Amino acid sequence: APAKLKTKKGGDDLTKLAGVGPALLKKLNAADIMTFQQIAAWTSDDVVLIDEKLSLKGRIGREGWIEQAKELANKA
Repeated sequence: APAKLKTKKGGDDLTKLAGVGPALLKKLNAADIMTFQQIAAWTSDDVVLIDEKLSLKGRIGREGWIEQAKELANKA
């Protein structure tokens, strides 16, 4: 995984992102994706990589995760 995807302790409640439920949360956490800050920092290359790795079928862009994560990270 790209270096910026490394996790910080604790993590955020990623279920606040549209379309993320318990099963998808487990997939994200298993891939060391734990914080809104990580998602907010994703590049288009990261999105392609993560989308393929977790079989998200374009959900990241469709659900607007990066924009949501930026807003949620600012509130944290």
